[in-house]
Amino acid sequence: MSSSLTCAGMLWAMLSLLCAGASCTGFFMPYWLLGSQLGKPVSFGVFRRCTYPVRQEGQLQSVVMVEQCGRYASFLGIPSLAWKICSVVTGVGCGLLLLVALTALMGCCVSELISRTVGRVAGGIQFVGGECLQLNSYLCLLIGSGCALYPLGWNSEEVQQTCNNLSDQFELGTCQLGWAYYCTGGGAAAAMLLCTWLACFAGKKQKQYPY
Repeated sequence: MSSSLTCAGMLWAMLSLLCAGASCTGFFMPYWLLGSQLGKPVSFGVFRRCTYPVRQEGQLQSVVMVEQCGRYASFLGIPSLAWKICSVVTGVGCGLLLLVALTALMGCCVSELISRTVGRVAGGIQFVGGECLQLNSYLCLLIGSGCALYPLGWNSEEVQQTCNNLSDQFELGTCQLGWAYYCTGGGAAAAMLLCTWLACFAGKKQKQYPY
């Protein structure tokens, strides 16, 4: 089967899929922040939560923890403005990485789909989807900025209840970061450091046809 990718392009396609898969999985899973409430383990994502308190009917002072995972009922239900922005920005970044990964996979099977120019454009998309270095400090774009914004929501009431009322912005209290947070950020970092460079060598030179 003919391919429009070089050997470096094949490696780029595989790494792009792994990076996109890691970031998308981490973004969806509610294990960015881990803590406990009323003796039960609690975890948060950007738009999902596992284990939440519910008041028992007829007993105003009685609260039980429901050990289930689910997303917030609405976008406005997300407990922090920073987390609202994080969910949008990170979601867009994951979408861009997934789009590039699918295009790369198609290039493995379709001849002349990805040229050198298309490869460089795709690499640019991955760079924007990952992160950017400016003004002597890391200004993360999309997925990177989402990870950077996430700690700004640690002062919300829900998080403080889970972290023994000791959490604040960039202060975890008794909570800790979960694997999904590292998975999301790691996928973006790999896309920026590896995939962006490999994308420059992904496409074969197009043949010139005399007319």
